[in-house]
Amino acid sequence: MKAIDTKLNINQWAEEDRPREKMERLGAQALSDAELLAILIGSGSPKEDAVSLMKRILADCHNNLNTLGKMSIHDLCHYNGVGPAKAITIMAACELGKRRQMESPEERPDLGTATRIYNHMHPVMQDLDVEEFWILLMNQNFRLIKKQRIAHGGISEVSVDIRIIMREAVLCNATILVACHNHPSGNIRPSKEDNDLTKSIMQACNVMRIKFMDHVIITDGSYYSYKEEGIF
Repeated sequence: MKAIDTKLNINQWAEEDRPREKMERLGAQALSDAELLAILIGSGSPKEDAVSLMKRILADCHNNLNTLGKMSIHDLCHYNGVGPAKAITIMAACELGKRRQMESPEERPDLGTATRIYNHMHPVMQDLDVEEFWILLMNQNFRLIKKQRIAHGGISEVSVDIRIIMREAVLCNATILVACHNHPSGNIRPSKEDNDLTKSIMQACNVMRIKFMDHVIITDGSYYSYKEEGIF
């Protein structure tokens, strides 16, 4: 009697157990080394899924990624389900890991004052002939996580959606937010619309428990800071 193959492909697993879905839901740190490598190679063999294949290869390396990194294409291709393309992918991942260890962490700029914000954003905005609205998202030490253009508008105004601002802040886990826009006219004084927008952002940040540090208006050569003017 012919034996029945009961092996399930990864796409037949419960969704919470699939490596890609698990990583999307819980983050990369929740996955084992075998699961992370299985995402890279994509598939196993007709008799073995990608996770089981990588568990077997890692077991032969005493579950040590440094040992895995010393394997050659020829070594990896001895395993059923691993061809040159998958072997090269594994080796590339190991090499990237080694290169990351040799890199110094990226130095995030400290944007804790309006002057630093101006110096950081002036090169971005100095030659614009229309208004743009940007946000600077920071951690609690005023280190920049991300700067994001929210809107691109006309000569004297720009339309800003508060919901987009807050979504970006939440997705980046920011604890401090700065608003920034330019006045192509060169007039640094805020308009009534600028004041209304600033108030709306402040209210939204208060609801989300995010510190709204400042709103800086930039011209080519000068700036206006709501914080320095005592508005905050």
